[in-house]
Amino acid sequence: MTSVELLQSLTRLFGPPGEEIAVRNFLAEYLSARGISGHTDAKGNFIVHSGSGSPRVVVTAHMDEIAMIVRRVEPDGRLRVGPLGGLPVWKTGEGPVAILADEPLPGVLSFGSIHTESFVSNAVKMRSNPLTWEDAFVLTGISAEQLKASGVRPGTRVVLAGSRRDLVRLGPLVGGYFLDDRADLVSWLLLVEECAVRYPDVAFVATTAEEVGGEGALYYLHAHRPEVCIALELGPNVPDAPVVLNDQPTVWVNDSYAASSAADVRLLAALGSRLGLELQFQALSRGGSDASCAASRGLCARPITLGLPMENSHGFEVVHHGAMANLARLTAALLDEV
Repeated sequence: MTSVELLQSLTRLFGPPGEEIAVRNFLAEYLSARGISGHTDAKGNFIVHSGSGSPRVVVTAHMDEIAMIVRRVEPDGRLRVGPLGGLPVWKTGEGPVAILADEPLPGVLSFGSIHTESFVSNAVKMRSNPLTWEDAFVLTGISAEQLKASGVRPGTRVVLAGSRRDLVRLGPLVGGYFLDDRADLVSWLLLVEECAVRYPDVAFVATTAEEVGGEGALYYLHAHRPEVCIALELGPNVPDAPVVLNDQPTVWVNDSYAASSAADVRLLAALGSRLGLELQFQALSRGGSDASCAASRGLCARPITLGLPMENSHGFEVVHHGAMANLARLTAALLDEV
């Protein structure tokens, strides 16, 4: 299975924050077929650790995707939804969704029709004000009573439908929803295959609920307090920290929560030169990772965040297909040094 084929398998799986079981099962089955076992903790993190006791180094990639959550069910069967994670209302647009009730139900994320001059319509309101989640609704086609009987209530997760989860190829680039962090999970799997037994003092953790504050990583790291946390993430192409969409990994030197030490930045620069990689260093004005969120709470001493150069973060994301393998290669070399 190629990296892109593995990525497609992962992006097809529903995994909103706090409901990543399909992704977790896929990781467990994939690694089990290669003779590698893991376990799940009470928070839902999937952990591969061949040593005993607390690890000195933790490598994370998160399983969850940005999604929606039901806020209320209207009497006519429409659902009012809000974001679960950093999902701007304009990033996905109208289209089919899956409502994760007792069994998934179809729906359509909607903003209403435009053929009107009514001041209460979104078509008129958006001329002077941006749309918000209060303007969005999910059409279900069934009654509020039927929705209740199906297990739909405030708190039910809503995700993009399976029909919207296919990847597209653009020359050496590949695009799709939820490459943050499914593309990094590909790198994580490649890394675990190579390194899980070789480094008994390293825990490889696929984390839950990263998009809503790094909850899974914080739970795990609070229990173990490793020296180093390496988070595999996106490297967003943004005006104040631009990257090239190639196969060369990115390094977050800082973000909204923490900064990597100068010594670790120098170490990564030296590793990149040794590996023949032209690493792309980013000082981000917004964002956070498992590592930086943990460091800001004193749960690790050395936060390191490595990324895949990515366009359209938290939307229809685009990466270079070769970046996933290079990110795994860089991380494996880093484990030899930390």
